[in-house]
Amino acid sequence: MFHKRVKYALIILLLVVGFSTTAFASIPLVDNDGHSPFVKIVKDIVGTVVNIKVEWETKSNYKQFSSPFPFNDDFFKFFFPEPNNNRRTVGYGSGFIFKKEGNDVYILTNNHVVGKSENSKITVTLNDKMSYNAEVVGLDDKTDIAVVKITVDKDTDIPTAPLGDSDWIEVGDWVIAIGNPFSENLRGTVTTGVVSAKGRANLNFGADSPVYQDYIQTDAAINPGNSGGPLVDIKGNVIGINAAISSVNGGNIGIGFAIPINIVKVLIDDLINKGFVERAYLGILPQEISPALQKSLDLPNLEGVLIGKVENGTPAEKAGLKKRDVIIEFDGEPVKNLNKFRLMVANKQVGDKISMKIIRDGKELTKTAKLESFPDSSIASKSQNIEDEKSWLGIEVKSLDSDFAKQFNLKIDKGVIVSKIDIDSPAYDSNLNVGDIILELGDEEIESTKEYLKAVEKMRDDKADSVLLYVLTPPQFYHYVAIKTQ
Repeated sequence: MFHKRVKYALIILLLVVGFSTTAFASIPLVDNDGHSPFVKIVKDIVGTVVNIKVEWETKSNYKQFSSPFPFNDDFFKFFFPEPNNNRRTVGYGSGFIFKKEGNDVYILTNNHVVGKSENSKITVTLNDKMSYNAEVVGLDDKTDIAVVKITVDKDTDIPTAPLGDSDWIEVGDWVIAIGNPFSENLRGTVTTGVVSAKGRANLNFGADSPVYQDYIQTDAAINPGNSGGPLVDIKGNVIGINAAISSVNGGNIGIGFAIPINIVKVLIDDLINKGFVERAYLGILPQEISPALQKSLDLPNLEGVLIGKVENGTPAEKAGLKKRDVIIEFDGEPVKNLNKFRLMVANKQVGDKISMKIIRDGKELTKTAKLESFPDSSIASKSQNIEDEKSWLGIEVKSLDSDFAKQFNLKIDKGVIVSKIDIDSPAYDSNLNVGDIILELGDEEIESTKEYLKAVEKMRDDKADSVLLYVLTPPQFYHYVAIKTQ
């Protein structure tokens, strides 16, 4: 019996070995010279990867001590000069060349790499160690994408990276990440791994987390400084922009995220030609279908999005959409979940007529909407070479239904919340604080970010030397704040 078991075991082992040899024979683990298949891919792509160095000045976040004594008098300043609170900050990231047009070379990277300050100095160093001053061509904080440009001699040989199809890849496919982790001294670092997951969303990377998320997750090592570098498939095409890591200590733990290149390709023309992304707008507040909602609304499955609110005067209202409608199909494509739906709308063109299939009171209906420009696009359309509404006062605001506002548990339904006040700005020297609700600006009542931006733009164009705000400091302190602009 023992000998028979050994005999059967040997037969099974031989079959397994034979099968494995046949199976792996079709997979080129090494080439004829004994090198891995990654070598040729890296040689072709590494010349397109660049190091990006960003330098900008920051100041202390604390206002100076207010004293009743005349220490601001020039006499006191002569003997007790104010300390210089400016601090030079340097950051590093990566990028890759995707287009050359005459002397202009265009580079894709992350918004969080180059969008530090309007006065940043950006230096791009190519793989051959040649360095160039760069300018920002376009920024999009909602997807964390940016395009920068350098100018070279017309005859300079500049390789460009081919953009692939991120929808083609599957979980388990090989990928290669290239970038500059930690510093410029580790330029052109190559790591490999697989696609760990697709469609990752609702991830929190801090205050600057992008609104539109559909990340590719990979276990290829990505560290600080890799941001903006390419994620490449086994065919040598860029299928993502490395953007973020998930880590408790800031280092790689095998969970990295890249922005799918198919999302990027939709935005490139706007970023180059306009400097911003003009997004289509429907005008609803959608929410995910939970199991409880599915049961309450008697829905067949968890797919689709529930309309929580229809904004007045928007394409959604004009199309006849109503609160409690469930959108299950958008422009002929099934709506899988909330995140996918947001991307479906954002990736359409302004002016597109979109057919939507909805469920209302258990019945399927079809509605058609003509998409308009997202309200915030008007602020983005201003040239980066002039002061926009935010930099004029130094105030950044968000709507009361934003994630930022929700953390304050506000009991108010109009106004905008102050989310940021720039250092060394007119607003910084006022009594305004982050978390305040702006209810009125001058004689204008403010109910939305769109109204706020219009009011500020008008005052700026009128060259107002001061701005009067009526403000609520939660929970119940109503007061006026004056901001001197000149």
